[in-house]
Amino acid sequence: MARSGASPLARAEQFIWLTARVLEQRRFAFHFLEGSPDAVEAALAAYAGDDGGFGHALEPDLRGPVSQPLHTAHALKVLDEIGRCGDRRVERVCRYLTAVSTRDGALPALHPSLRGYPAAPWIPVVDDPPSDLLATGPVVGVLHRNEVWHAWLFRATDFCWAAVEELGNGAATHPYEVRAALAFLDGAPDRARAQAAAERLGRVVREQRLAVLEPERRADHPVPEGYAPGEHHFPHDFAPAPGSLARPWFTDAELERSLDFLASSQEEDGGWPIGWRAWAPGTRLECRPMVTLTALLTLRAYARPL
Repeated sequence: MARSGASPLARAEQFIWLTARVLEQRRFAFHFLEGSPDAVEAALAAYAGDDGGFGHALEPDLRGPVSQPLHTAHALKVLDEIGRCGDRRVERVCRYLTAVSTRDGALPALHPSLRGYPAAPWIPVVDDPPSDLLATGPVVGVLHRNEVWHAWLFRATDFCWAAVEELGNGAATHPYEVRAALAFLDGAPDRARAQAAAERLGRVVREQRLAVLEPERRADHPVPEGYAPGEHHFPHDFAPAPGSLARPWFTDAELERSLDFLASSQEEDGGWPIGWRAWAPGTRLECRPMVTLTALLTLRAYARPL
């Protein structure tokens, strides 16, 4: 049990054991306690569907058992972090992605199969949903980073390039869209093109003030349309590790202030708060351990003491 004056990591560990799902407990153990990747994969398997996708509220803002692209993107991220996202392991996932893709070969934010189940109110369920960079970019990026080759990737990659090139091209974008673009660019095989796109996107982020560069003055910073009051994004959200293409967007001083703010945001119970609107009690409870893991991994990536 974490004692008063315990390290940030010890306090976070107590919070994880107290509140987290089995999946987040095993991810924590993998990253910080020399836990087994097999244990993480076994916990993740509980969310798998017969269709090759993932459901069962793996992404807590979408409830119900049915597979969804956003759940599957989260599953691939977990497999990537434990080194299990490659070869035949993702063959069934790619078949699922093919089955739920839009006419242009990309992924919708929500597949209509979610209708009838609870979900965050800001993403409507429609019969013929459009392609969405938020769903497609992270999936394509992680598959490319793991050198997965599948026919589904060809059109989906083309969609991502076109969507990234449109961002900030005379129209406003928003932080989650930029982060989805970065997830694609960080894994895209054409590194020169990705570097050029990231440099342009970084200028858009600064011009549109999408990152809070002075956390102590965040209350005065504009919130993007549709976001909850106080729902801000900081340099560390865009560049969670030094190797990210977004790292050059920010000066050393800006990033240090951002990391200082992240470290200071750990709450009394050892966890970090969620930064977006909580629409149901269970989603806040499930999301906080996920956010806590992300905070710990970001701080460790920048060699901050834990």
